[in-house]
Amino acid sequence: MVKQTIFVTLNALVAFAIGFGLWYGVFRTSENPIVHSIYQGGPLVVVLIGIFVMCLVFALERYFSLYGVAKGKSSVQVFFKNLVKQLQSDDYDGALAACDKQRGTTANVLRAGIDRYREVRASEAVGSEKRIQLTQSAIEEANALEGPLLERNLIALSTIASIATMVGLLGTTIGMIRAFAATGNVEGGVIDATQLAVGISEALVNTAGGLVSGILGIFFYNFFVNKVDAFNYTTDEATFEVMQILKDKEGI
Repeated sequence: MVKQTIFVTLNALVAFAIGFGLWYGVFRTSENPIVHSIYQGGPLVVVLIGIFVMCLVFALERYFSLYGVAKGKSSVQVFFKNLVKQLQSDDYDGALAACDKQRGTTANVLRAGIDRYREVRASEAVGSEKRIQLTQSAIEEANALEGPLLERNLIALSTIASIATMVGLLGTTIGMIRAFAATGNVEGGVIDATQLAVGISEALVNTAGGLVSGILGIFFYNFFVNKVDAFNYTTDEATFEVMQILKDKEGI
């Protein structure tokens, strides 16, 4: 939990530092009129860039966590086929070794159940039904620990999608206020075209920035939620098969 808090805090600090550096150091001094127009979006552009960077960092963290750690070191299908063969031949040490080698979410959950079953299997004081109950409890406890790891930072992505849209809308409103203020300050019947253009530019830049970050946040959130659901389904299916094998061995 502490590491997660540090990660989020550092992500926010670095993201907003990058945002300020780009806004003040790059966009302000750029001779390209399109790039310089981003600077005219005002200080809220710093917030929008920071939100955008945070969104990308959270998305990369989720990608490497789900595809690098949760997936494991080998194919889940191949691992599970070998695991079933080992369980059917009562090779529990081999099954545990296979789980340790695979090291994915599904393997971790199955390992907890198999390890508990191996411990209580040799005890004559524990009946068949009790063995299955203890094994099921171990699997549920392991699954409860693995679940938050899969869903970590998903709420952050969802929050970013909402905040980015609101910040963009705020910038749009401020820009339009400045644009209308320019039309109100008419001297000699001539509208200050420069102030009007600055206000409109600020509104449009913030609108675009808010939409880009919001769209990316929604996309990444839905994408990773689907992947988490797929992992949970695979784990549930695998644990059900393992429990059926153990129940058959116990004659239940």
